[in-house]
Amino acid sequence: MRRNYRYRRDSGPNRATCRMLVLSGPMATMEGARGASRTSAGEQSRARRSSSPKTSPDRELALRLYRQMVLTRAFDERALSLQRQGRLGLFPPCQGQEAAQVGAGLALEERDWLFPTYRDHGAQIAKEMDLEAMLLVWRGHPDGGYIPEPHRVVNVNVPIGTQVPQAAGFAYALKARGEQAVVMTFFGDGASSQGDVHEGMNFAGVFKLPVVFVCVNNQWAISVPVTSQTAATNLADRARGYGFDGVIVDGNDALAVYEVARGAVEKARAGGGPTLIEAKTYRVGQHATADDPARYRTSDVVEPWLERDPIKIHRAVLAEQGWWNDEQDAALLAEARELAARAGEAATSRPIPDPGVLLEHVYGNDSQTQARHRRALAALPRTGSRH
Repeated sequence: MRRNYRYRRDSGPNRATCRMLVLSGPMATMEGARGASRTSAGEQSRARRSSSPKTSPDRELALRLYRQMVLTRAFDERALSLQRQGRLGLFPPCQGQEAAQVGAGLALEERDWLFPTYRDHGAQIAKEMDLEAMLLVWRGHPDGGYIPEPHRVVNVNVPIGTQVPQAAGFAYALKARGEQAVVMTFFGDGASSQGDVHEGMNFAGVFKLPVVFVCVNNQWAISVPVTSQTAATNLADRARGYGFDGVIVDGNDALAVYEVARGAVEKARAGGGPTLIEAKTYRVGQHATADDPARYRTSDVVEPWLERDPIKIHRAVLAEQGWWNDEQDAALLAEARELAARAGEAATSRPIPDPGVLLEHVYGNDSQTQARHRRALAALPRTGSRH
């Protein structure tokens, strides 16, 4: 069953009130969720927290969300710069999607597992992933290809949708072993058309697995708009066919995303099965650094979404509560940029590995073909350049 979280905006400051359009099922007990189901930036009015105890945000949570969104933006900007310098091979920016990623990622506990897509830098940061390790992935360095056990973040998937059945299978194993951990996986509106995504969610529904599916609907599958991707109004409606809850949330509202994701994680941990969360947002930048979005959309479509920047929205919430000021903001931004810069320097300064590592962990024993390839790789010129 789908749940849709929408704010009704009343007149006057700080007068938004929350209404759940469907009040039944496991998700109906959640209070204070904020969000909207409309996909147009103009229609999604900027909702603010009520000052009532029921809907006032938790101060420490709100500040943590903001800090990690700012760090995600700083990381994004640094990685784009490094790619333009030729120091990263490719990079998929996440500008405008920080709330959907960080809000959902922070709902996980240390014991939980994350199966991200290639764009979910904010979700990885929410799981306290090392920034240098995240950059090494896009540098093609083998040290970026390992699963850091303390963080429980699985390697990013570039093939579209393949992480979804992997996450479902992992959740099956956790349930079989009696572990009280939850799996969260992300995918986009484009990936929702993949058979892997359908199979993963169907499997999770049949076995009532402890997994949360987060569809970040940024309305573009590279150059294909979501209106050409599906005739459905809401991707979360598909959850009904798999036998579990679907939730729509404003993907530009970090607090709303966190509350919905937290409820889904708690439900999964308690044995209530999966949830599909559709976080509606917009990809304001490129699909990846090889993409030119000006070839398939105009700037006037993007500009309203730039006004709905999730970091600006969240900063306004903090300022309204009296928890944040310009001096703190400047200090945080400087710190975040410094952390991103240090990670970038460390990642691009790491020694270039021996090309022979490409052939490691492929077969148990070297074949004659592999030996020939190994000799060919060893003969390649090494410039010694860190770029």
